[in-house]
Formats: sequence, C-alpha cells, structure tokens
Amino acid sequence: MNTVTPVSPVRTRKKQNKFLRFLNSKKVVPFVFISPFVLSLLLFTVYPAIQGVIMSFQSVLPGQVEFIGMSNYERVLNPTFYRAVSNTTAYVVLTVIILTIIPMVLAVILNSKHVRFRTLFRASLFIPALTSTIVGGMIFRFMFSEQQGAVANQLIGVFGFDPLKWMFTPWAAIGLMVMLACWRWIGVNILYFLAALQNVPDEMYEAAEIDGATRLQRFRFITMPMLKPIIIFVSTITIINGFRMFEESYVFWAVGSPGNIGLSIAAYIYQQGIQQNDMGFGAALGVVLMLIIFVISIIYLIATGTFKKGDR
Repeated sequence: MNTVTPVSPVRTRKKQNKFLRFLNSKKVVPFVFISPFVLSLLLFTVYPAIQGVIMSFQSVLPGQVEFIGMSNYERVLNPTFYRAVSNTTAYVVLTVIILTIIPMVLAVILNSKHVRFRTLFRASLFIPALTSTIVGGMIFRFMFSEQQGAVANQLIGVFGFDPLKWMFTPWAAIGLMVMLACWRWIGVNILYFLAALQNVPDEMYEAAEIDGATRLQRFRFITMPMLKPIIIFVSTITIINGFRMFEESYVFWAVGSPGNIGLSIAAYIYQQGIQQNDMGFGAALGVVLMLIIFVISIIYLIATGTFKKGDR
C-alpha cells in the first residue's frame, strides 16, 4: 500500500524564507519595482510598434493579409499627405512658441511675492488640463460656430466685422486647434516652470539688484539661463505632442474638414486606416510619422546642446 510522505512545515518555511530573501535582496528589488513599467512598455508600446511596422508592408483586408513590399510607402507622398504635414507643422510651430513663452512669463509673475491669491491662480490655470479635449472642443465649437449668435461672431461684431465661418476658413481652422491646445496645456506648463523657479537661489537676484540690474536684466541673465533645461523639456514634449495631434482635429471635423484645412498627420492615419479600412497604408503613415518625430526631436536636442551637457 502506497503512503504519502507528509511535507515538513519547517522545510516549507525555509523555502518561503529563501524566496523572500531573494525578493528583498538589493540586486532583485530594483527589477521588481520596474517590472510593471517594463511589462506595460513591452505590451502596449514595443509590441504594437513592431506589429505596425510589419503591417506597413502588408495589404490588410478582412480575413486576408498579404505582403506587398514597399507599395504602401510608395503611396505616402501625395498631395493630401503634404497638406497634412503643412497643417501639422504650422500647428507645432505655433504651439511651441505659445506654450513655451506664455507659461514661462506667467510662471515668473505668479512666483512673485507681490502677487496676491497666487495659489488660487495656480489652481484655476490647471483646471483645463483636467477637462477632456473632446469636452473642451465641443465648447469651442459652440463658441466659434458660423452662426451669427455665436460668442466669437458677437465679439468681432462689436468691432464692426461680419460673422465668420471659423471652421471653414484655412487660417481660422489652424487657429482653433492651436487655441484649444493652448487653453488646455498652458496651466500644466506653468507648473513646470514654477517648479523650476523654486531652484533659482534668491541670493542671485539680491546680488543683481544690489549691482543695479533692472527686472528685465535679471530675467534675461538669471532666470532664463536657470530655466533653460525646463524650456528644452517643455518645447520638446510640445513638439512631440504637436506632431501626434489628433483630438483637436477630430473634435472640429470628425468626418473630414473642407479642403483638408484641419487635417493633421494623425487624423490622416485615422482617416485612411480606420475610416477607409486601409490598415496597411495607415500603418505606413504611422511609421513615417514616428520617423518624423524622432528625426526632428533629435535635431532639436542637438541644436539646443542637450547631449553635450550630458557628456560633461
């Protein structure tokens, strides 16, 4: 008759203690803490990116996948793509200028000890970041409607101008997307600059004031150099987010803007890949967009001396 040998409780506890000591060791603990991030990065970023690159060489139809080589990339350079690149570039340039300069100036003002209710202003400026772009975009659509009773048309009517069709005018279309993005992200960038201003020693300002430096000179020769790292950071993420812009375009023209006046590269990818069911071509556009963002970001970081500073 076979008998089952009982497992010793002491042996079980020893195995558990060994496992706990292994997890608590200095060599293992860092990997345990970063493992959720690494797994999420591999699962939700690296794997989809690899699949997207593979898909860009395929013709993807329901129930049918076929490798077609570089055919999708040969179709990328077309007038619609050029228009999307032009719109996106204008959007990026405007948002980088506005979302870098205005938050920096406002942060310097809010950091002053002479401003009352600073905490209230900081909180109120951050509120738009908590609002969905779609919700904010719907409000903007009502404000800038082509109807005569819209808020924007009533405002320009005070100065004697005729009502405008904001969402059907090229220059106004880019302006609407830029205003929506700036309304949402100015508060966040202000917090970045406010955090950086806390690291500027007051002694530097006091010494400059004793030497007779004006406020403008103190801002130029003390504040600006000390804020250079955060300026590079804010402008870089604005460039990346600008080229990835989709919601600002979609919320105004869900089914496509007239004459593609509001078409961005990301919206063009959605239009071709999802609406037109051309997943292979959409994937090729996505790979091209990824390369554009990578190249421009590297060039910008080199131009600002970011890599040189890290090598010292």
